[in-house]
Amino acid sequence: MPAQSRAAKTAAQPYHPEAFQFVKAGIAHTVAILNRGVETGPARHVSGQELCIGLRDLAIDRFGFLAPQVLGFWNVNRTDDFGRIVFALVEKGELSTTEGDSIEDFRGVFEFDEAFARGEITNHCLGRKSIRTIPS
Repeated sequence: MPAQSRAAKTAAQPYHPEAFQFVKAGIAHTVAILNRGVETGPARHVSGQELCIGLRDLAIDRFGFLAPQVLGFWNVNRTDDFGRIVFALVEKGELSTTEGDSIEDFRGVFEFDEAFARGEITNHCLGRKSIRTIPS
């Protein structure tokens, strides 16, 4: 087993099972946003940064002001945690990566305190620009 795979498997153990389901739903959510307006063809690859932003948006959509508490309950407190979950799902054969993908792609994409601040959540719910958006 490669060192990165062993590390991902070990690192993913503290996460609640719902966190894994949420990340899988977040991938579908992010792909749908990125493919909006695209008529046909396969879904494009989602980068770690794009996925983190999509997961942030999905958390706000689903949980509103409780998003940071729900993620915290699942032991997801940084974007790095999203990466550990993704690579654990890769290790389980539930997701795949491309040659250039790395767990480092998830490191420090945004700070949870800033991304889930009340003003950011309010702006998101009102359809205003947020700290970062997924490029379309």
